[in-house]
Amino acid sequence: MANLQAQVDGLVARLPTARFARTALSSPAVAERALLVDLLILRGQVSGRITDYESAAALAEALVRDAPDESTSWLVRARTRAIFHQFARTLADLDAAGRCGADRATVQAERAAILQAVGCYAEALALRRDAAQRRPDFAALGALAVLEAERGRVDRAERLFTQASHRYRGVSPFPLASLNFRRGLMWLGERDLTVARAWFRAAVTLVPAYAPALGHLAEVDAALGAREAAIGRLRRLAEFSDDPEYAAELAGVLRDAEQIQEAEHWRSIAASRYDELVLHHPEAYVDHAVEFWLTVGADQPKALRLASQSHASRAAQRLAMPHGDIPIV
Repeated sequence: MANLQAQVDGLVARLPTARFARTALSSPAVAERALLVDLLILRGQVSGRITDYESAAALAEALVRDAPDESTSWLVRARTRAIFHQFARTLADLDAAGRCGADRATVQAERAAILQAVGCYAEALALRRDAAQRRPDFAALGALAVLEAERGRVDRAERLFTQASHRYRGVSPFPLASLNFRRGLMWLGERDLTVARAWFRAAVTLVPAYAPALGHLAEVDAALGAREAAIGRLRRLAEFSDDPEYAAELAGVLRDAEQIQEAEHWRSIAASRYDELVLHHPEAYVDHAVEFWLTVGADQPKALRLASQSHASRAAQRLAMPHGDIPIV
């Protein structure tokens, strides 16, 4: 994490003082800024920091503005838009990247991720299998494993997770930690808490600050009756992360433990943050907000209003999809 922070700080220091001022960029400068976007996304994923995603998105917007002929500019903006579930815009950016000469395999991998995100599993599977057959490396096999896990093909996914981990040749712990985390999610979905906990622990062993894995470890702890351990993990996450999921989960566990005053404190923080995120990033957070207001937030009318908003947003995205051939489900 210290190394990641140092890389981000070094790249930020080389940005011009007026960070988003219009300026012509050389190809090396584009590559450097694209790397910064990807590192901010990585830090956001690991640390649970939505502000990192927002910073990455702002940088990517400026990159497309200043280097519209570079395929890298469109690729990194597509990644930031995908984070915020702007899927129609993401696919449009991938099309633009292709027109600017982006590597076909890279574009297809990004497109497969979007198809997977919107539930078009058959189409995503065709792309993932093709990539794994062409080059059965860690990235291709891991992506296919995650897709099979989401499709409920647990035995097949297990084999692919194992194959992918054996193909890893890097030195960074982040990709393996992410793979272990996704394996844990699969077993959590199967309600095998013991196996799920083992894979979340494996992710945290590699990256002790890995917020999503820590959050699900707390979820499993609470389900297994280790309530104090869950509260301890969630307090640390809620204090550091600006993702309201951790504050909301903490409020729920505290309420179950009859620690009502502190539960209300974190419920209020989560409520305020969800309102903010629904305002600024509705596609990505309205469904999470609905779940919050139906449960810990205890405001069913608000949940129903937001659910209606979510339905309308998805319908609008469906109409905006390039070529009109990808449903939003």
